[in-house]
Amino acid sequence: QVVEDVLAMTDSPLVVSHTGVHGHCEVKRNIPDALMQRIAAGGGLIGIGFWADVTCDDSPEGVAATLLAAIDLVGIDHVALGSDYDGTVTTTFDASEYAVLTDRLLAAGLSESEIRQVMGENTIR
Repeated sequence: QVVEDVLAMTDSPLVVSHTGVHGHCEVKRNIPDALMQRIAAGGGLIGIGFWADVTCDDSPEGVAATLLAAIDLVGIDHVALGSDYDGTVTTTFDASEYAVLTDRLLAAGLSESEIRQVMGENTIR
């Protein structure tokens, strides 16, 4: 309900980070897909978390699969990393394994330009 309330209050793009894709990993923590699409339609950004409670598989391969599900749902321009390395949650890999994450995204068919978008360019736009 909070996201619905914020969408009703503003026309500004929203950033929803530290989440997953409900249709990919059906847990209560993940925002429903239709709401994610509304956020993206308003120019917003979805930051995908790196832990099992939002990805259902917290390996680099699992996070890559969640990123790909988000891209399929809302488009490449609206997806970013939302790793949550602040210590609040436990992740199974750190930034030293971004090469594995990148490799999985390349293997899935994303271009280098698209991977740059997800890895940071979308966040600084």
